[in-house]
Amino acid sequence: MSLETTAGAGALIKLFGGAALAGGAAAAIGYVVMWPRTRREAVSRFACSIAASVTFGPALAIAMHSVWPGLFASAGDLAVQAGQARDLGLLVVSVPFLVFAALPAWWLLGGLMLWLDKRRDKDLGEMAQDAADVVRDVREAL
Repeated sequence: MSLETTAGAGALIKLFGGAALAGGAAAAIGYVVMWPRTRREAVSRFACSIAASVTFGPALAIAMHSVWPGLFASAGDLAVQAGQARDLGLLVVSVPFLVFAALPAWWLLGGLMLWLDKRRDKDLGEMAQDAADVVRDVREAL
């Protein structure tokens, strides 16, 4: 393996490793709440949690940073005071948001799959009309 390949792999692990670990933690929490019925469901839930953590977790962490910047600044300062890199403090504060982003992923995907299964005999236009009806009903209820 060349040095460039090793450096590239290290960069990918740095970029996605924390989010993937957070997704795994979210999957584990989901298993505690409801144990998977089959091995296939367990693998699917695990993969779905990791994908949601990698996809939506950073966006949630960034949104929380804009709402609560003092939390992130304090975490960075505490990491520096502990002799660690400032980024470690930011990572420690961001991980719960990555886990939180992954928790509902399996249930949202399951709900979407059930909704699509109920409309199996409809074309795309009819499904879009059904979705618009659902949105309209929700808006009227509020």
